[in-house]
Amino acid sequence: MSLPPEKASELKQIIHQQLVKMDVHGRIREVLAETIREELAPEHQQLSTEDLIKALRQRGIIDDVMKELKFVTDVNEKKTSAPKPSTHFIDREPPVLKKTNIDPTRRYLYLQVLGGKAFLEHLQEPEPLPGQICSTFTLCLHFRNQRFRSKPVPCACKPDFHDGFLLEVHKDSLGDGSKMVDATTMLSICDPVHMVLIKTDTFGETTLVASYFLEWRSVLAAENGITNVAVELLGVGTESKVSVGVLNIRLEMYPQLNKTLSPEITNTQFALERQKTAEKERLFLVYAKQWWREYLQIRPTHNARLVKIFAQDENGVNRPVCSYIRPLRAGRLLDTPRQAARFVSVLGYERAPVIGGGGGKQEQWCTLLAFLCRNKGDCEDHANLLCSLLLGFGLEAFVCVGTKAKGVPHTWVMTCGTDGTITFWESLTGHRYIHRPINPDDPPLVEQPKPLYPYRTIGCIFNHQKFFGNCQPSDAVEVCVFDLHDESKWKPMSGEAIKSVCSPGTTSSVPPFPPLCASTIDAAVTSNEVELQLRILVSEHRKDLGLSTVWDDHLSYLLSPALAAYELERTTSISAGNEEFQDAVRRAVPDGHTFKGFPIHFVYRNARRAFATCLRSPFCEEIICCRGDQVRLAVRVRVFTYPESACAVWIMFACKYRSVL
Repeated sequence: MSLPPEKASELKQIIHQQLVKMDVHGRIREVLAETIREELAPEHQQLSTEDLIKALRQRGIIDDVMKELKFVTDVNEKKTSAPKPSTHFIDREPPVLKKTNIDPTRRYLYLQVLGGKAFLEHLQEPEPLPGQICSTFTLCLHFRNQRFRSKPVPCACKPDFHDGFLLEVHKDSLGDGSKMVDATTMLSICDPVHMVLIKTDTFGETTLVASYFLEWRSVLAAENGITNVAVELLGVGTESKVSVGVLNIRLEMYPQLNKTLSPEITNTQFALERQKTAEKERLFLVYAKQWWREYLQIRPTHNARLVKIFAQDENGVNRPVCSYIRPLRAGRLLDTPRQAARFVSVLGYERAPVIGGGGGKQEQWCTLLAFLCRNKGDCEDHANLLCSLLLGFGLEAFVCVGTKAKGVPHTWVMTCGTDGTITFWESLTGHRYIHRPINPDDPPLVEQPKPLYPYRTIGCIFNHQKFFGNCQPSDAVEVCVFDLHDESKWKPMSGEAIKSVCSPGTTSSVPPFPPLCASTIDAAVTSNEVELQLRILVSEHRKDLGLSTVWDDHLSYLLSPALAAYELERTTSISAGNEEFQDAVRRAVPDGHTFKGFPIHFVYRNARRAFATCLRSPFCEEIICCRGDQVRLAVRVRVFTYPESACAVWIMFACKYRSVL
């Protein structure tokens, strides 16, 4: 095969760069010296090329070079689009090497994670065998509307992180985003790099290990614009004071700064920001104490109401509850408020872990990035996200803090219509309830509305700008009147006071909100995989019972419309297509045969776990273990994907058999 001269020179250049990168010349010199010293007698000082190549091959250097030389097709070769800031990441396997669009007129921060150490919880972890499934660490980053995710690495005392992230630093408020920012301007950008470490076990269950805010601006005072930082990660929740490990991080500015700042300037800036934030928080605390005293003076029983002004985040930091809410626009990822409610409901529900018994609820309101990366959280995390999304859709939304049956503390979302309609949104299920208050002063014969919602009491409501304490005689939801302008019913907090500590863009300890990311799950492929696994599990289960299994592919396909209709109903509250489904099933089931179907819904994709749950239902077990004449089984799986790789998994088992009386 002959190459054109320009291609040949380009290939030579690539090989030369690779050899320099691997320091092959240095290694050849070492081998040469060693070979002359060891293998040649003093009188023979000549060494043939064959001898040298043999020595290099014996030491594995030639193999190393061939392994490293990978020829990559440039997938961006034909793209000439204008450079754009990277705001979304997509994990696809196998990874495809791409050239990153770098705008030479913009400033970038190159953050490299060069391994970790002292993850002592994994000190005894055995070395994973090739191909063996093991627990992994994944590092998620958010900086100025850009999100990144590292490659998963096996959990170990010294996890082998080797990832680089190119973070774009540009000042949104300048108007001309393409202007090159200098060191002084960058010093005023107080957004930290939020890093969240997630552990995924062998069953796919995720755990939040650490959440850290990296102060990156120290690089502005570093010589050559490069600095190395050892970041100590602390645990979360009850372990927020315990070290979980150390990450080695290297920060570098691209292009290099013409002029670096002195460490005194950066340290003074950091000290001023801390002082300003601390003073704002102190003033808000003084105001909150005064507000609470006034609230208690209205009625002594207010002391027992669930009025939550501050909440602890995953790092054990007390933040005003209003700071957990911010209008969040989902771009093209979600189209309607009801779809947003469905998305939030399919994110996993898990109460904050607590060590030891006692039944006490461990409080932990997660920052949005930690919630999204873990893909599950408590009811407060769901309510905060749903409220933020509804505000983004232009609704007047609030988070409500109160109780459910048996006095269990709970949070949910409320929207106020322009016509005064009050709607409750349950963030864990996506259900909506219209609130019609009962008037306790009505005569006994007046028919009162029967509440359908599960909420019992309400102590306060809040969003990103407002906070109201319920000061009505009773805190029962069913008699509550939501006239927020009537201060005799709802005691408001000062909007200015809330704005001073919760407003985005100001110097505050409130972390900025990350953008939502599109799903990386292929719905059709995942549906097929789960369905195939379920067929195997059903066949094995029936085999253990001494039953044969015959699958009816046509009947399986006919179950699809029903699953699509169930998901549509969950999203829109509209039921459609049931007549066609029933008609198709009647045609597929001959006279004298019986049809049975059992739909079930999950928010995870683990087929074995789903099958075990299905067997606990007597209806489903009856279908799977069906005995009779001409038994035909069917199963259909439909995975509906949502942002953040959340998914709703619908499974329907069915059977048809000849009725023998």
